[in-house]
Amino acid sequence: MEYVEIRAKTVDLAVEAAMVELGVDDPEDLSVEIISEPVKGFLGLGGEDAVVRVRRREKSRQRGGRGGKRPDNRRRRGDRRDQNEKPQQRQRQRQQKPREQKRPEQKALEDDRPKLNMDDQSRIAREFLEGLLDAYGLEGEVTTEVEDDVVVANVSGEQTEALVGVRGSVRSAIHELTRTVIQRDTRDSARLRLDIAGYGERRRQALSIYADQLIDQLFEEGGEIMLEPMSPADRKVIHDAAAARGGVTSYSEGEPPRRYVVLSVSERSESSEEE
Repeated sequence: MEYVEIRAKTVDLAVEAAMVELGVDDPEDLSVEIISEPVKGFLGLGGEDAVVRVRRREKSRQRGGRGGKRPDNRRRRGDRRDQNEKPQQRQRQRQQKPREQKRPEQKALEDDRPKLNMDDQSRIAREFLEGLLDAYGLEGEVTTEVEDDVVVANVSGEQTEALVGVRGSVRSAIHELTRTVIQRDTRDSARLRLDIAGYGERRRQALSIYADQLIDQLFEEGGEIMLEPMSPADRKVIHDAAAARGGVTSYSEGEPPRRYVVLSVSERSESSEEE
């Protein structure tokens, strides 16, 4: 069975990277073999990363039920019904056409929302997220701050992992809800960056490791690699990793929400290898 071998600072981070590479949503679907535990160095020097070997678990085959669809007789019954209709009835139905009614012109509604400053928008986001924790009965802490015209919200606490979801799906939904709440109260809403239980940072590190492995593969084999569809934030991590390595070109293709990243060896890198 196919497996991947990942090297990272911690075992958990290596498993996160393996989930990305294998396209697995639930860590329970993985079989993890720890080759070596991480070793801390002295004053940050001489340390060793963890190495894990990860593969998918085999799933038992399920017997399917009886296939096939029942024949659709609705059209046949409809044909008999049409044949039984009297010609006068069909002609009368064709003549009775609904009259077109003119819709009243609607006036554009004026935007009566106030224009709130960044601190007020940050407060709105914090109060909404704190209320969300209370509604779910979870213990956690919400902090917000403003960085370069962006409201940065962070929800921390062990119990807040429940608000992350598979591949951050619940976190993405909460992000949209929080952004909508801010937009409801102000005309010019700021951009929002939300992280819950440190998932965003773990995701960025795992994607960076994944991108580095793909770039190494490109340098060895050439050509180009098309990744799976990702969110704008995840695509940015891949672009940043490609820019940091050099010799690799990255660009996005497709339409949202199926937009994806393509990695390819740059022409300059190929020409230098030929020389």
